[in-house]
Amino acid sequence: MLITPQKYLRVYQKIYFFITALCLSAPATAQYTRYIVQLTDKQATPFTLDNPAAYLSARSIERRNRQHIQTDSSDLPITPAYLDSIRSVPNVSILNYSKWLNQVLIRTTDQHALSKIQSFLFTKQVSPIAFSVNQRRVDTIEVKPDKAFTPRRYDSITSEAKTNIVTGASANHFNYAGSFPQIHIHKGEYLHNLGFHGEGIVIAVLDGGFGGYLTNPVFDSIISNNQILGTYDYVNQKQSVNEENEHGAYCLSIIAANSPGAMVGSAPKAKFWLFKTEDVKSEYPVEEQNWVAAAEFADSAGADMISTSLGYAYFDDPSLDHSYQQRDGHTTLITRGANFAVAKGMIVTASAGNSGEETGDHKYVESPGDADSVLTVGAIDISGIIAPFSSWGPNAAGHTKPNVVSVGVGTVIASPNGNPAMGNGTSFSNPNMAGLVACLWQAFPEFNNHDILAAVQQSADRYSNPDDHYGFGIPNFIKAYDFLATKRDFLHYISNIGDQWISAFPVPFNNQFTVVFKPAVSGQANIQLIDVLGRIIETKSLQVTAGLFSYVQFDCSYFLRKGVYFIRYNDDNRKATLKIIKE
Repeated sequence: MLITPQKYLRVYQKIYFFITALCLSAPATAQYTRYIVQLTDKQATPFTLDNPAAYLSARSIERRNRQHIQTDSSDLPITPAYLDSIRSVPNVSILNYSKWLNQVLIRTTDQHALSKIQSFLFTKQVSPIAFSVNQRRVDTIEVKPDKAFTPRRYDSITSEAKTNIVTGASANHFNYAGSFPQIHIHKGEYLHNLGFHGEGIVIAVLDGGFGGYLTNPVFDSIISNNQILGTYDYVNQKQSVNEENEHGAYCLSIIAANSPGAMVGSAPKAKFWLFKTEDVKSEYPVEEQNWVAAAEFADSAGADMISTSLGYAYFDDPSLDHSYQQRDGHTTLITRGANFAVAKGMIVTASAGNSGEETGDHKYVESPGDADSVLTVGAIDISGIIAPFSSWGPNAAGHTKPNVVSVGVGTVIASPNGNPAMGNGTSFSNPNMAGLVACLWQAFPEFNNHDILAAVQQSADRYSNPDDHYGFGIPNFIKAYDFLATKRDFLHYISNIGDQWISAFPVPFNNQFTVVFKPAVSGQANIQLIDVLGRIIETKSLQVTAGLFSYVQFDCSYFLRKGVYFIRYNDDNRKATLKIIKE
């Protein structure tokens, strides 16, 4: 399902969250037309793990090598002879397939053909996944006129926010205009001002169509600079994604727009693959299979990230629904695909969904937002207040969901004519966050996907006390940048620390210093900052593991005078005192 923009845009898509829908059950006369053929193995494949260049791009291999990820059997393509056998059955078309899940999506209405495929020794199971489409659900969403972006439309914003809009337009690298608040709430302009705009990062956007993007002026920059690497429509098996639903174009604009004075996206210099995987005319798990096929292509082509504003739990055929118990982070088809994508070294960000005001199991995050390895993004307004429609966590496995939140109320997006418009929904909070994550990874390419997401979550304002609506809260990318910079310095320092088990750097220090230590036993370590009179200024405690280096950072820029200080370390096995000097 599309995570639809609520109340602010007229689109031609099925209803999802937060708006009234006409729900149609599958017609009694409907017939299954698409099936999943699960395969038993990959025997007799001509591909080997020793030669990944035969099925992975150089960029994909480099991403794996950089993160010390080994190729495994899930990377091997489906055995070509199996595909040939399925393809040879009359009245059967292969639509796509998944090497990660070792399964093939076919179209047929011929029961004899299904029986023939089931008889193959390499066939594990044949399962229906979608009816033919006889009816469609439609939603209409009100458009805000382009003049919504005159200053008078910001009357509901605080005076501070008004000042920020003007300051953001004049004092930063980009003239964000109306899109400044959604960047500024995360201090995202800090990354942009340092020169990180998404250069070198490839993002695959998986959505329900990118209608009109080729003629939308807001995308002139990414088109003229060859930042769109390719497109494909997995629903209709065609190359172009420009003709259908505009939802993906709205989401793309939040990341990729580069129209100074009108709107600027969160990663306007990244490169993009655009994939249509969602069939807006109906709702069946076949769209999850499309998503996985697109994610696999993104992986093999060398994409660094996937941003998706889609979610699945309830279908036109209720027998195919995903129960709350199945949304456990590793069970549904699309969730397994998303976790595979992360295992291959990509970052996957997904919308939490807009069902927060529903009752029962309907209010919880859907798939792939339930995936334990995915950064799931809820929605807030520019004041940091949670949107009532933002779906709740956790998932059935108890993981913190959503992971973080971003602006999904009054989010600045590009209308089809390129003028700014506003939209509501976690569809829009997700790409805003995805772009900033891309800029952060650009700044620290030496870290893996898990390191980057850990820093994003650790920087959020509710990290020490997450809940089921905000998750870890609102990320602050100044803090995330500082966390990774400190970790980078720490890794460099321990490579040169020699035989010392405890040390501090830099010494002398100005505003901040870091204490590095290798405990002899696991447990709790306490590190105290003490003045020359023996008075305790600050104490930090953390859980440590024997034999592994740990570090803590002290920020003394606001209260510490110049002079001599001491660091006192204590755990269940060791004590130590270090002398440090503040300049």
